Amino acid sequence: NENSKRISDEEKRNLDRIQHAAFYQDVRLAAEVHRSVRRYGQSIIKPGIKLIDMCEKMEAMNRKLVKENGLKASIAFPTGCSINHCAAHYTPNAGDDTILQKDDVMKVDFGTQVNGRIIDCAFTVAFNPVYDPLLEAVKDATNTGIKMAGIDVMLCDIGEAIQEVMESYEVEINGKTYQVKAIQNLNGHSIGPYQIHAGKSVPIVKGGPQTRMEEGELYAIETFGSTGKGIVRDDMECSHYMKNFEQPYVPIRMQRARQLLQTINKNFDTLAFCKRFLDRLGETRYSMALKNLCDIGIVQAYPPLCDIKGCYTAQYEHTLLLRPTCKEVLSRGDDY
Repeated sequence: NENSKRISDEEKRNLDRIQHAAFYQDVRLAAEVHRSVRRYGQSIIKPGIKLIDMCEKMEAMNRKLVKENGLKASIAFPTGCSINHCAAHYTPNAGDDTILQKDDVMKVDFGTQVNGRIIDCAFTVAFNPVYDPLLEAVKDATNTGIKMAGIDVMLCDIGEAIQEVMESYEVEINGKTYQVKAIQNLNGHSIGPYQIHAGKSVPIVKGGPQTRMEEGELYAIETFGSTGKGIVRDDMECSHYMKNFEQPYVPIRMQRARQLLQTINKNFDTLAFCKRFLDRLGETRYSMALKNLCDIGIVQAYPPLCDIKGCYTAQYEHTLLLRPTCKEVLSRGDDY
């Protein structure tokens, strides 16, 4: 009976609104902040800007707009500004004076959180139109992943669709034509409260897991394209760190490491942070203590992830919510 179905759908929507009101409010607020911060970022990102200045300006704006309040509202992870062959997890450490060049391809990846509800969203900046097909490929692939996503959809099917779209593009750089490759060991992921990677991975190539997406889940759908090998590995100096989410008790012998962990627990808990964030809190001479926390498994280091030198990589990412009656692309803006 069409009428009773319509009523039950309406009831379902009302129940959904009532049950999840606070969750939706938090995640939408975090998304609104993300849109505003990236609008600001896009206005200051120009060739010649020092990356550390760019990150600090965007982070200051992020803190201001999210009305930073301890773990209740804050930056969710450091501002990534990975350049060219480096695809992810690069942010400048103190003393890194890297300047953005007019021929660079930069991935701007940052997060906001309200009451632990994280928005993870990224875009790519390139000033030279030569790279436009690369950016177009990745944007199209991410939008394909978003279109495919839904309750009961198998993760492997999303990965296969993303790869097919991504790899249908070519880009010509300096007279040489490259097929855009999906970076096979990077992927999207489910997001939990105060947990950026909550256990499910959304592949961007075929052959992924047959696990299904479920109602109520929050996902970061992100894709990466490359003119290189399409595989990343750890390279360069590390800046990103994060406490392990399910960390059993481990005795810490080093007193300085115990102190540092107190700072981490108070300011970030299980959210990602970088060395600049520790500097800003007045922590000094913490290298050995941080290494100790990593060695005993309390903190995990996330070094920059790079393809082969000389290649170019791009990224686009959105956070979406699988509501009972619809799919809400929370971080969508008029920019991408």
